[in-house]
Amino acid sequence: MKPMPRFVALAATALLATTAAHAFAPPPPPQLENKAYILVDFDSGKVLAESNSHAHLAPASMTKMMTAFIVEQGLLSGKIKEDEPVLMTPEAWCHGVSSESCMYVPVNSSVPVIDMLRGVIIQSGNDASIALAEHIAGTEQGFADLMNQQAKTLGMNDTHFDNATGMPDANHYSSAFDMAVLARATIQSSAKYYAIYSEKEFTYNHISQGNRNALLYTDPTVDGLKTGHTDDAGYCLTASSKRGDMRLIAVVMGTPSMQARADQDRALFNWGFANFETDKLYAAGTVLATNPVLYGKADTVKVGVASAVAMTLPRGEKDHLQTSIQYQPDLHAPLAVGQAVGQLNVTLNGQTVAQQPIVAMEAVEEANFFERLWQRICAFFKHFI
Repeated sequence: MKPMPRFVALAATALLATTAAHAFAPPPPPQLENKAYILVDFDSGKVLAESNSHAHLAPASMTKMMTAFIVEQGLLSGKIKEDEPVLMTPEAWCHGVSSESCMYVPVNSSVPVIDMLRGVIIQSGNDASIALAEHIAGTEQGFADLMNQQAKTLGMNDTHFDNATGMPDANHYSSAFDMAVLARATIQSSAKYYAIYSEKEFTYNHISQGNRNALLYTDPTVDGLKTGHTDDAGYCLTASSKRGDMRLIAVVMGTPSMQARADQDRALFNWGFANFETDKLYAAGTVLATNPVLYGKADTVKVGVASAVAMTLPRGEKDHLQTSIQYQPDLHAPLAVGQAVGQLNVTLNGQTVAQQPIVAMEAVEEANFFERLWQRICAFFKHFI
């Protein structure tokens, strides 16, 4: 059994549904024939439109986003290597006589991890998914346990995985909301491997297969992520589109056809980009000020935001945003990195729409007894000068 990959928790992964009053209300989202959908801004996490987005539905091969995510995190952590051979066991092997999607790796042959990963993402191979699951966790069921642990860590509360492929099972379900959470996590923390999701074709064993995401061929702004289909699930698609500096994630589940899932995601993207804009107020790790510190080995500390601050608003309202910062008075050492020392407030037309902690960007150790005593004496006499 291979070492378990680390689990990833993203503070910025939570999707937001803010309720601020808007001066310019956008038109309603398009009417779509499906079981559920959601449209989310990648940077802010704001939900722009949704229908039945928390319903427990069969995700079909969109499941493989989590399979790939765990593999990607294993690669990034060094637990597994790109050129590490993965055995295609008889249990994982695809016989090629069913309706399953396959990479068509010969039984008992070995393939490098990175090729198997492409087989999962581009070719949607059930055989590649199971082989990687066995390689990492020993068994597919053991890997499903890892998938559920990671889903819990990411806040995917509507999800339970029973396999690595998305094959139908009563205990295997997710939601449009959770698929958007997973897509956002993939783009954020698997950035090194995210380009694979936009590759249109992959050839292995002299068999070339195209990516099933039709939007990759018709919309140059789309760069991922994953399709899915079973009789129970219908046709599903989680996709991401970046136009300029704005990225949106759209998920549709239970559409009636391959064409419909592509058309519906396209309609959501067009509506979202036409009616909203994102203001990236601060990047993660931005230093906002240098504040004085009492009784520390250093006299000052840099403070700022640990995670990115972004707001998604109807077009035309961006200029009405205002920010203000409240700092704790008389900061005392010791201070730890990430310790809250204030609060950032974001308002729109006088109404609070976001709040985020201001944190210490560096640690400040407490001074020794005599240094603290001297500082107190100096502070006392300072009042009489």
